[in-house]
Amino acid sequence: MKKIAGCVLVGALALSLAACGGSDASGADNGGGAAKKTLTIGIANYSLQAPYFIAMAKAIETEAKTYSNVKVISTDAQGDAAKLTTNVNDLLTQKVDGIIISGGPLNAAPAAMNAIEQKNVPSILVDRKFAGGQYTSWIGPNNTQIGQGDGQYIADRLKGNGTLAVITGGPADNTIGLDRTNGLLGVVKQSPGITVVTAPDFGGWSSDGGLKVMENLLAKNQHIDAVFCENDAMCLGAQKAISDAGRTDEMFLVAADGQKEALAAIESGSNYAATAVNNADTIGRAGLDRMMAVLAGAEPSKDTPLEAPVVTKDNVDRYSNPDSIF
Repeated sequence: MKKIAGCVLVGALALSLAACGGSDASGADNGGGAAKKTLTIGIANYSLQAPYFIAMAKAIETEAKTYSNVKVISTDAQGDAAKLTTNVNDLLTQKVDGIIISGGPLNAAPAAMNAIEQKNVPSILVDRKFAGGQYTSWIGPNNTQIGQGDGQYIADRLKGNGTLAVITGGPADNTIGLDRTNGLLGVVKQSPGITVVTAPDFGGWSSDGGLKVMENLLAKNQHIDAVFCENDAMCLGAQKAISDAGRTDEMFLVAADGQKEALAAIESGSNYAATAVNNADTIGRAGLDRMMAVLAGAEPSKDTPLEAPVVTKDNVDRYSNPDSIF
């Protein structure tokens, strides 16, 4: 289903090249049956330390296999901005035809983007849209909408009263997290009966981080009605901390991304109540298909923010896929 969703997305953007199901990308075919040119696509990953970004890289590589003449070179900067620039330069040295960048929490990469622009190579940003720098096209989540949808769900379920704990991923200037939390707070603050307690420490976007932050929140707060995490991984960790403390029936959890473990927890009827879809599989596949469209001569939209529906037990069957890579 996630594969279908990716194909529908690209088709809706008028950028598909018969990409959904094994095709050749346009290259050196002159119409006379000549072999098509092999296209090499570089993937510059800022970090492959979280399930979301691992899944996105795999989705790009998996989608590339639906084309018979595409080679992918994937790199990992391990969270180092300087190494990301080095990796981009290495990809350019290998004369890649295009570069897809998964920037993670990195807000800008001016040196890397300048290097790509100087070589006149198309660049597709997936998930993270950099502040500044020239790029060909971006596909990613509408993070403010994610926060707003989650915030409305929480406010409605609390009926305007209760204590809401917020776990952020960090660092402080991470606009993805800021947009999600600010979107949430913009809605929740319309209910003055809801008290918001923001964890002083970052969860680091990981399950272990979410667990540790939640343990501290539980120790300092005798009662919590709801928990919001900026991504599913942290909320899965927080859910374990709540269970270990014997406080499962006290509160429900809401997050974002649509990680399959979170969807399974929602489907099971646990206290993991909702998440907003921001699927790494769909975005990664759409990013690769958009690159292929650009290389075929299409002129894509500069920015494409994706819709982020809220998933609850009532509609989780539409989105849950145990076989998904994310």
